[in-house]
Amino acid sequence: MTVLLVDAANVVGARPDGWWRDRAGATGRLLHRLAGGLRGEELPDVDEVVVVVEGAAREVPAPDGVRLVRAAGTGDDALAAEAADLVAAGRAVLAVTADRGLRARLPAGTGVRGPGWLLGVLDRMAGNRPG
Repeated sequence: MTVLLVDAANVVGARPDGWWRDRAGATGRLLHRLAGGLRGEELPDVDEVVVVVEGAAREVPAPDGVRLVRAAGTGDDALAAEAADLVAAGRAVLAVTADRGLRARLPAGTGVRGPGWLLGVLDRMAGNRPG
């Protein structure tokens, strides 16, 4: 089974929907979408969702079904460390980030997808089109 490891700031920032006016609120909305459950052929093996939050979003409550990693420093450092821990524990990891520098820091064998992919999956699950 696979852990979906999400760079929240990177995913939230992928759509210009006014997230910059309320980063914590935008992160909370993403978390609730993820908590709704992931299904479909694009995510057949995902059994855990882990989201790295940083800055003002660190205080957002974790909904059921989502484990938060509250970055004490940078979100990139926290995500890279979490990926390393998961891989060391024998877990398959699919990281969601567009950050090339962060992608280069992930352990060998870590799958990577961009924020647009995850937002597309969530949109299709909700029956919505991107907007």
